[in-house]
Amino acid sequence: MLERVQRWDYQLFVWCNQSISSRIFDRLFGGLTHLGGAISTIASALLIAWFAHEAWDVSAYQSAIALLISHIIVVLIKKGVRRNRPFRALEQVKVGNFPLKDYSFPSGHTSAIFAVITPVLFLVSPMYTCLLLFLGVLVGLSRIYWGYHYPTDCLAGGAIGFGTGWLVVYLMNAAGIS
Repeated sequence: MLERVQRWDYQLFVWCNQSISSRIFDRLFGGLTHLGGAISTIASALLIAWFAHEAWDVSAYQSAIALLISHIIVVLIKKGVRRNRPFRALEQVKVGNFPLKDYSFPSGHTSAIFAVITPVLFLVSPMYTCLLLFLGVLVGLSRIYWGYHYPTDCLAGGAIGFGTGWLVVYLMNAAGIS
């Protein structure tokens, strides 16, 4: 079973990183990948908190707390697993402009975007929920496209971010902070 997952991980990585490579995707994923970065995710949570009203500002605080907790979880897992990034482990990998020095598993960018959007999902209509989830998936896909992560890195990061965001919302609602 583990061999099949590794084979799938490698095949999907090669497809995303090499087979679909194009100028359009270079531009699209070049911008989208930064939406999961520290500047974008922290700024998003702060801007919502400062400028939004009522339920939105609670959601912004939930996003910020989830972002912090998910970051700690990701850092601890990266130090424990120590999986090399694809561009360091494989040959002929297309890599973005900023080759990272830390480890690959799990994806911090994917975790961050899902940690920030998950509390917001409870406030928006189903159409916006789908758009935000699609945005999160695209950030994860961009990390694979640029050679920073394997698909399982992004799946794990997304699960950590979503789970952390959901747990923060649940605990704050249970405590009457909403």
